[in-house]
Amino acid sequence: MRASPAADPAAPPGSAGLAALVRSARGAPARLGDVRLMVVDGPSGSGKTRLAAALAAALRAGGEKVSTLSTDLLATWREPFSFWSQLEEQVLGPLARGEQGRLQVVDWTGPEPRPGGWRRVPVPDLLILEGVSAGRRAVRDRAGLLVWVELPDRALRLERAVGRDGEHTRSSFRAWQDAEDVHFAAEGTRAAADLHVPARLDRPVIGP
Repeated sequence: MRASPAADPAAPPGSAGLAALVRSARGAPARLGDVRLMVVDGPSGSGKTRLAAALAAALRAGGEKVSTLSTDLLATWREPFSFWSQLEEQVLGPLARGEQGRLQVVDWTGPEPRPGGWRRVPVPDLLILEGVSAGRRAVRDRAGLLVWVELPDRALRLERAVGRDGEHTRSSFRAWQDAEDVHFAAEGTRAAADLHVPARLDRPVIGP
């Protein structure tokens, strides 16, 4: 994968930095059938969901048909990264064939997460797939652009995530951080990314 020469890998996702990422997304090749796939990965608490939302809004303002999808809809504390076959079957495969995706998301309303309702994923011009492990090797040959978002301070990432989801999640997030460290080391995601975007400390975190 190669990023557009206009992109600045050191720029934050704001003003000119966001504009450069938008240009890179527009210039990315379509490798998921006719869909351009942009993947946003990085450690929990770094602000991937905020970045994906900002990119989607900017691209839609320019007339692009954009869908966003978070792996948080599928991951659980006990099984953080084992959802991939479901994502392939229900979303990536259909979109590659020019068909609408239909994803069964996790229901967290009970004492334990369980299969929940279904979410439609219309065929877009661009799909932004974001979340921890979204940039794994299994999808890189179909991604036109892989973006790595990282707040380097692990302790601060934990506080941001706990501040968002509540103190009762602290022990779960600590275990999650350990699991994502192992995952990223095995997958080499950071080194494989086309662009590296530093997290914005002056913006609240929305999703892992």
